[in-house]
Amino acid sequence: MRLYYSSASPFAAKARMAARHCGIEIESVAVDTSAEPVELTSANPLGKIPVLVLDDGTSVYDSRVICDLFDRMSGNQLVPQELDAWRSVKTFEAAADGVGDALILTVYEVRYRPEEKRHQAWVDKQMRKADRGLAFLEDHIDELSDEPTTAHFALAGLLGWMAFRFAGKIESERPKLAQWLKQFPESFPDYDELQPRAA
Repeated sequence: MRLYYSSASPFAAKARMAARHCGIEIESVAVDTSAEPVELTSANPLGKIPVLVLDDGTSVYDSRVICDLFDRMSGNQLVPQELDAWRSVKTFEAAADGVGDALILTVYEVRYRPEEKRHQAWVDKQMRKADRGLAFLEDHIDELSDEPTTAHFALAGLLGWMAFRFAGKIESERPKLAQWLKQFPESFPDYDELQPRAA
């Protein structure tokens, strides 16, 4: 199986960590999404990463669906099956992914829109979403289990990405999240290899 990714993507990092945790062999193929390479757009018409191409050529996207597939393939190593625990993990994962979505939009506003056309009120709204989401994550961080789940990998991907896109924000505003990320490699040593990295 091939996983198209970029080194900076928090969502791709999440999927790669999940595969490693489950012992699922994948070939990680780096792509430049801004160039819209045909191998990416033919696998995912949205041109987004990560996208997993199965051995039979079938494509699976986005990171939540990929991780759910890995969970089923591995006999539920990523998501607990008891209802309350399942709900807790999936809600935490969705919150982490949502913070990433909001913050990426603020990055794109600066990266792709000319300064005179930037809409600060819209950027501020995305930042408020992200800050509310980060507050939720910090408030619920103690609910994460000792055994890694998709919630852990979503959070690790997000915080690893924020470390270089929003340097210092977590440390100054969310000390419990900062401490969690510092300790995460103790329970998942492969984080050092698979964490998001600035392109």
